[in-house]
Amino acid sequence: MSTAEELKARVCAAIDRAADRITGLSDDILRHPETGYKETRTAGVVADQFTALGLTPQTGLAHTGVKARMRGRAAGPTVAVLGELDSLIIPEHPFADPDTGAAHACGHNAQIAAMVGVGIGMSEVVGELDGDVVLFAVPAEECIEVDWRMGLRDKGELHHTAGKAELIRGGHFDDVDMAMLTHAGPSFMPVAVGGAGNGSLVKRIRFLGKASHAGAAPWDGISAYKAATVAIAAIDAHREMMREDDGVRVHHLITHSGDAVTAIPARTDMEMLIRARTVEGMKRASDLVDRALRGGALAMGADVHISTAVSFMPYVDDAPLAEALVPNAQSLAGDGFHRIPTSGPGGGGSTDMGDLKQVMPVVQPFASAGQDASLHSNGFYTKDQVAAAIVPAKFMAMTVVDLLMDGASAAHKVIEASGPKLTREQFVKLHDSLSSEEDFSGGVL
Repeated sequence: MSTAEELKARVCAAIDRAADRITGLSDDILRHPETGYKETRTAGVVADQFTALGLTPQTGLAHTGVKARMRGRAAGPTVAVLGELDSLIIPEHPFADPDTGAAHACGHNAQIAAMVGVGIGMSEVVGELDGDVVLFAVPAEECIEVDWRMGLRDKGELHHTAGKAELIRGGHFDDVDMAMLTHAGPSFMPVAVGGAGNGSLVKRIRFLGKASHAGAAPWDGISAYKAATVAIAAIDAHREMMREDDGVRVHHLITHSGDAVTAIPARTDMEMLIRARTVEGMKRASDLVDRALRGGALAMGADVHISTAVSFMPYVDDAPLAEALVPNAQSLAGDGFHRIPTSGPGGGGSTDMGDLKQVMPVVQPFASAGQDASLHSNGFYTKDQVAAAIVPAKFMAMTVVDLLMDGASAAHKVIEASGPKLTREQFVKLHDSLSSEEDFSGGVL
């Protein structure tokens, strides 16, 4: 019987032999970005990679998700390794799609490649492990194109704006016990474990006023645009009163502000994202924003419709699973390994790994993208595909070996130590309790 170290050596050797395939995959996806729930080409590429590994992929999960199972020698816990399919929209990005503006400014291309790399490594040893490995390419992590996604929800084509919540609701994680995913990070932290993410709510907002001639009879109109700007000013006025420990961020876009500059705008549409560190903080911030939106409508005599949905739940690594991964990450990174505090202010960002954390142990380490531009900027991309894809493929695969060796005793310990999680039904109920629809009349209707 092989030792854990012998199995890890075989895994890493297999990944090294396939290095060109893995880095080439990362580069290919970088150059063909697609946004959430539209990742049809990327999903097809992943399905082909799974088939090449001798696996039978499930496709079309939550629109574009792709999942494959590698079976161990005996029944036991299932460890999932994830990769996110989608991109952002940053038209000025050097690798942006010229037609859609989509761009991988968050490194999801390397996540997919690392996940496939894990599959390549595990194909050498999975038959000697006590449990299964699931490779899962998941859609729609980035919270963008909110109006379009919520329109799909209105038509019953999806329920959640983010992919992992949609997959949980559909039961596609019911046969998984824990999950890991590596995020691209800055080069000054070659490998890092820790950190936290805020939860977030998305709002789709429509102000309705009354059109009139902007020059000849503006007094006959009610400006939906002015109602929106009053609401924005009211939100800004609240900022100094927000609780510091809630870590609130409020971002908005005006996506429609009228149809002609010569007419008082009768309709103004907004998208808004509200982040906070806890569910209670999310609720407090949402209530504050809703008051401001109603206030803008009331001040101008307009009406407003407010549609609210959960984007992400708050996130922090599950410590027992993180501790299982740390020795392997350290062994590869050496002095380049960093721990990011899981307490304190956090980074202010958000991820739908927070949704998955509600139902199972998860960990999301970081691996260098090979440069230090800010995430989500037009300068961020995976410049070093080895650091961003090969290295995390190795330490995630090595961790899977540790978890599923010797009757999967380490995996069982992680599940027990991570504590109780929500059932799928409880998760859906929590999400739905934070969603709402409201029509407020300030005078028009």
